[in-house]
Amino acid sequence: MDGVAAPLFRQIAALLEDAIVENQLHAGERAPSTNELAEFHQINPATARKGLTLLVELGILEKRRGIGMFVTAEARGIILERRRQDFAANYLAPLVDEAVKLGLSRTDVHDLLERVAESRGLYQ
Repeated sequence: MDGVAAPLFRQIAALLEDAIVENQLHAGERAPSTNELAEFHQINPATARKGLTLLVELGILEKRRGIGMFVTAEARGIILERRRQDFAANYLAPLVDEAVKLGLSRTDVHDLLERVAESRGLYQ
């Protein structure tokens, strides 16, 4: 990995997406406001607004004039589909690159994945 952090507004958007995927924020619920996000994360309100706007553009949030931003009915599906499409490039390619650097075989990587999956309860 290159170690470069995503811009703050993207981090804010990702946190809200995580809350939706993890069912902490549901379809039809009001998302935190610009000011709530800015205060909680101690960031500029313009940065928080940019993160919310990104989610509106993606169809994850919708603006309701005068009352705030709300999670769309399609939000969770949109997020999961995009993340599935990005999974290989964002996670598997860097894993394979690092395995090659470390001289790990395909079997070594497979065994490591199995151990991690078991330790996280994936096979229960």
